[in-house]
Amino acid sequence: MRVLVTGAKGFVGKNLCASLKNIQDGKDKRFPDLKIDAVFEYDLGNTPEELDAWCRECDFVFNLAGVNRPQNQEEFMEGNFGFASLLLDTLKKHGNRCPVMLSSSQQASLTGRFGNSEYGRSKKAGEELFLKYQDETGAKVLVYRFPNLFGKWCRPNYNSAVATFCNNIANDLPITVNDPSVELELLYIDDLVDEMIAALQGKEHRCDFDGLGVFPMEKGPYCYCPVTHHVKLGEIVDLLYRFAEQPKTLTIPEIPNGSFAKKLYSTYLSYLPKEKVAFPLKMNIDDRGSFTELVHTLNCGQVSINISKPGITKGQHWHHTKWEFFIVVSGHGLIQERNLNDPEGKVIEFEVTGDNIQCIHMLPGYTHNIINLSDTEDLVTVMYCNEIFDPNKPDTFFDPVQ
Repeated sequence: MRVLVTGAKGFVGKNLCASLKNIQDGKDKRFPDLKIDAVFEYDLGNTPEELDAWCRECDFVFNLAGVNRPQNQEEFMEGNFGFASLLLDTLKKHGNRCPVMLSSSQQASLTGRFGNSEYGRSKKAGEELFLKYQDETGAKVLVYRFPNLFGKWCRPNYNSAVATFCNNIANDLPITVNDPSVELELLYIDDLVDEMIAALQGKEHRCDFDGLGVFPMEKGPYCYCPVTHHVKLGEIVDLLYRFAEQPKTLTIPEIPNGSFAKKLYSTYLSYLPKEKVAFPLKMNIDDRGSFTELVHTLNCGQVSINISKPGITKGQHWHHTKWEFFIVVSGHGLIQERNLNDPEGKVIEFEVTGDNIQCIHMLPGYTHNIINLSDTEDLVTVMYCNEIFDPNKPDTFFDPVQ
């Protein structure tokens, strides 16, 4: 399959083309039956001759080209309707009736706050042109009305509030929120691209619209992405400021799979300047080695790195409720544990090495230690604890294992 993407250098185009090339190169294993032979990337820098040749050869068209921020209102119609007309005329010239996808906008509804939108009128005109083309040629047309989009590579200070907020907060720049209670419908770029790949396979989601309302139906005249998020501006900003504090607090906010927070965090990170990509951690150093907290979570404890110098024993304590994993990643050591309620005082032992990585439970009610058996090499241990250390309730009591 040969795929033509117009507007290939735009936000959606860059993400879509990257995914199409991964499929083409066999890097994305989710689509074993989808064969892509070529991705034709058309944008302002390409020639009319290239567009003509690609319209002749392509098997599917994603029309993402359009104007969002022109110098005057007339450019909306020229950039959105005008190019759409040229594209369809070129396909007609070559008798190419391949499926064509059109990226439209919620503003094409011309309802509510969009009732007097020149951009919306240009998008609506483009929709009508494509649907007429479908009636005239029998070619399959897929018209998507996108809500607000967000994700990596989105241009800040342009037409995406989320991109602007992410960029400015990541770079310690001010932001303006006139009304935190305003709710946005947001579509994440990876969810959009997944829907577009589904459309490429003939598995698009069909619907009709009533204003901004989406009504799924098997043979609807329009298409939609079924995964969007309704979020208030104030919630977005609060999350972003929490993300920005992570290098100081070490706390990873809750980001469940599929959640808006998870998608926003990935988006935020893509705007970090070089000087914030790396950040220092506080190493607690003494003559035995060091202990460094890496990550805190809201409800699932913390992860740390412990370094023990040659011959050093650490630990020698026990917990009522707290439990840990010890994972030696470098060096040679011995972990010992003793049940405080065992009258025989039996010690269980685990010899550990970075050459054979394994995870050892530090059990509640068992005093435990970790001994560096090497005379020359540091012992490096990743430690997970099910709770963040609370100095007011440390749940840690000294008692030698032996």
